[in-house]
Amino acid sequence: MIPESRVQWLMREVLLMRLAITIAASMIIFGSGLIDFSEPAPITNAEAEYGFDAVAIPEADDSSEDVARNDETPDDHASGLRSAALGSGLAMFFSILFGSAFLEIMRVALLGAIITPLLSTMVTIRDDLLTRGRILGYLEANAGIHFSAIRDGLGLANGVTAYHLRVLESRGEVISWRDGKLRRYALSGLTSEEISRIRNPISGTRLAILQVLSESGMAGASGKEVQRRLRISRQLFSHHLRELRMSEMVEPAEQSRRPKWRVSNDGLDLLATSKKMSQSL
Repeated sequence: MIPESRVQWLMREVLLMRLAITIAASMIIFGSGLIDFSEPAPITNAEAEYGFDAVAIPEADDSSEDVARNDETPDDHASGLRSAALGSGLAMFFSILFGSAFLEIMRVALLGAIITPLLSTMVTIRDDLLTRGRILGYLEANAGIHFSAIRDGLGLANGVTAYHLRVLESRGEVISWRDGKLRRYALSGLTSEEISRIRNPISGTRLAILQVLSESGMAGASGKEVQRRLRISRQLFSHHLRELRMSEMVEPAEQSRRPKWRVSNDGLDLLATSKKMSQSL
């Protein structure tokens, strides 16, 4: 196991190497003239009025040597700065390469400075792909589920869930719609009939919950029992139970803090209708 002091020293060397590479690259770019930091020449009154370059006529008492020196000084100064920057940048860059070829310390720092950002980016991309794959799989199994149920079911943070859902929706892989105060999500590959059926609150998992509760009779069944029989998570059961209560398909079987649940008369009618439809098919 690498000592903590050794790791901290290595990280410091990697940061210094990144700084040196950044400075060398900046000096090379400036010296090669790829970025021009010089200020444009001011527009004279003659240029502004007549639209052409005004020709400066030196006064009679100015010597030609002074005029030439005054004209050449700014260009020579800028050219000298660029040449010095280019030479210093190249010297620093080749010094890094030369030192890395012979010194293990510099070689490790250079590899760390180059490879660490790439590995970090690759790990981030991999984690993002895995998270989005989990979300897509969860939506495939629970189409029409709302934001909080996705977040709790997958154990994600608010910001992470919102970010990945927004990315998936912008790519056309996921659709969403507003249902009261909730926003529901589903895969975009569903047909219009499937989407219409999903928007119907009594289907799929909710219908299975009604069937389990109906088998328990008037005594009802606890949430844990329903979860165990249907093999669903507590968050998913709470989500569907809330929807069934809002549509008055279930009711508490007893007055307690965590009551058992039973199917209401409306729920029994729906189950009977669903059973007739399935027998007719």
